[in-house]
Amino acid sequence: MLSPKKLLLTKWTAVTPVAKQKHFLVIRVIDPEQPSDPIEQVEIEAVLSKATKIIDWRDLRDDKVWRQGWV
Repeated sequence: MLSPKKLLLTKWTAVTPVAKQKHFLVIRVIDPEQPSDPIEQVEIEAVLSKATKIIDWRDLRDDKVWRQGWV
């Protein structure tokens, strides 16, 4: 089971490339505005282009979209 606090610097492969990008790295775990609220989002960076985007960290659990590691 994934924990959002342990996602920093983990590697991910998009099952279907996103904008021709396949390999991503979690570069930031976004803290909620209220410290008592759960973590909802992470920022991922494409390895080749360095383009970044913010996604819901739970999306990484969908093995139809993401694979952990660089496959």
